[in-house]
Amino acid sequence: MADQLIRATAAEGGIRAVGVISTRLTEEARQRHNLSYVATAALGRAMSSSLLLASNMKQEQSRVNLRIKSNGPLGGLLVDAGVDGTVRGYVQNPAVELPPNEKGKLDVGGAVGNDGYLYIIRDVGYGYPYSSTVELVSGEIGDDVANYLVTSEQTPSALLVGVFVGAEGVTASGGILLQVLPQVSHDDELVQTLESRVSGLSGFTPLMRQGKTLSSIFEELLGDMGLYIFPDVQMLRFHCGCTFERMMRALKLLGVAELEDMIEKDEGAEATCHFCGQVYQASREELLALVEKMKVED
Repeated sequence: MADQLIRATAAEGGIRAVGVISTRLTEEARQRHNLSYVATAALGRAMSSSLLLASNMKQEQSRVNLRIKSNGPLGGLLVDAGVDGTVRGYVQNPAVELPPNEKGKLDVGGAVGNDGYLYIIRDVGYGYPYSSTVELVSGEIGDDVANYLVTSEQTPSALLVGVFVGAEGVTASGGILLQVLPQVSHDDELVQTLESRVSGLSGFTPLMRQGKTLSSIFEELLGDMGLYIFPDVQMLRFHCGCTFERMMRALKLLGVAELEDMIEKDEGAEATCHFCGQVYQASREELLALVEKMKVED
């Protein structure tokens, strides 16, 4: 199934539902960064969460940055996702691996750690971005993002994200976000019913591996609550906007003296993009031309 995002409503618009399939883009991230099993699961969950968060932004250039800094051996992670369906990200220590947790699953919480912070930045492309910081509650990422939505955006939310990765790579990845909007938040029976159904799910990836689609999952959860699934399906992809030209502009920040030293000692320069793992190389001649241009500009 292609990576995609769908939207739905229920309870006469009182419940907002969004679902994503992110299997291919998570596999691409795994390959680009040579991620371990647990690092793949952590980054995949974070990318799905970021895409879900970005889905309710209105401006075409809007983006969400999700960053985790914590005490786990993974060393933290950073994801950038856009309302246009693009996402990129990386973890600090991609080779970290841990034994399965007590449930026999990948120990994402142990890798991320539960002593740290989740930082969310919403950028609509102009003005000051909106930023918020909350303490981690579990390190499992889904719980932490749901806690952010409740505490910082005052929106009761259920977030379910998962990644299944085996010897052949990522075979299932994605998640769903359900939010109770103010017009029905006072309906305790509806909220309790929704909470009970979500908590009764065994996880997101088991549903995918059973062959369930996003639409069928929504039908199971919200089918008797006036569910309406919007017909538009948004395609998702791993994408990084880095280029050789951007690398050269970044090298200018080093200054003429540092670049001349680099030319003399290294005969060129090499830079790797943290977000996508792309390696860029500048030759001695290209650095000399850059230095000459900088001198002229000065």
